[in-house]
Amino acid sequence: EFALLLPRIDSVEDAAATAQQVLDILQESFALADVEINVNASIGIAVHPLHGENANKLIQRADVAMYVAKESHSGFEVYSTDRDGYSPARLALASELRQAIENEDLLVHYQPKVDIKTRRVVGVEALVRWIHPEHGFMPPDEFIPLAEHTGLIQPLTKLVLRSALRQCREWQKEGLDLDVAVNLSVRSLLDLQLPESVSALLREFSVEPTRLVLEITESSIMADPIRAADVVDRLSGLGIGLAIDDFGTGYSSLSYLKRLPVSEIKIDKSFVMSMTSQDNDAVIVRSTVDLGRNLGLRVVAEGVETIEMFNELESLGCDIAQGYLLSRPLPAAELTAWAKDWRSAEEGALVASLAS
Repeated sequence: EFALLLPRIDSVEDAAATAQQVLDILQESFALADVEINVNASIGIAVHPLHGENANKLIQRADVAMYVAKESHSGFEVYSTDRDGYSPARLALASELRQAIENEDLLVHYQPKVDIKTRRVVGVEALVRWIHPEHGFMPPDEFIPLAEHTGLIQPLTKLVLRSALRQCREWQKEGLDLDVAVNLSVRSLLDLQLPESVSALLREFSVEPTRLVLEITESSIMADPIRAADVVDRLSGLGIGLAIDDFGTGYSSLSYLKRLPVSEIKIDKSFVMSMTSQDNDAVIVRSTVDLGRNLGLRVVAEGVETIEMFNELESLGCDIAQGYLLSRPLPAAELTAWAKDWRSAEEGALVASLAS
């Protein structure tokens, strides 16, 4: 990252024109060790006195605009209060989130995944929850982006990994052979220290790497494909399973899917939940299942809420189901009891309900 100070411009439009000139120059390829390199940039603009009266405020707001440009892939953005997540209230919430992470006040719930063919519970997905002392339940969509933008995503991810692997070890002691899946954000996936951190946690809790599945999105891979591929390759080298989450909703690239060492793709719930009523979504689900089978990948369907969805997925040859038909995300103790009930039911109500 670097800053440009433009003391002689007269308007926001002049600053925008300069930003476009910089982008055009940076996009020209250049030679590095006999290799042609192409670079893209994201630029944020803040102008005095419209966006701030001092250097600190201008730099902060240019930084905010830069992250908007990165997320929207627009090249450059001018600061706007409407798109500034760093209001005093948001900054206070970030401080409270930091404290909650440090005190391990966040909860990790687990949603089971069931093998469609055998009806066996084969794994769970770890999902973080925050019960704020003042605001109550905070949806992940509210505090995960906040963690990403304030540098808290690494300690948050580590907290979830620690909780999930500790619980995985406890399930093993109780005779429950469950894989545990943890989601990785864009910034976590691009953290070059992540493989070493995960390896250390696996050793700490004596969990086999094959018991852990890390879920990554297509958009997180495409944010920096070369760096992401490096991290993914090193994680795979440890024996950890890798899944493409929300498949079909991001910047899909089958060439990257072919090259990355993934073992699983998860069909986004938006397609699964409409597959019995929308022909286009049914085609997407069917095509994804066929793609997974042809590539030798396990296919997981999220958002399975009715027996009709489950039966249709079974007829298509989908491997794993996850959704409210089976169970909502549960605290660890409740998930343990649920899994034992499911396993002991055999021909009882739980399994029979999926055999109809």
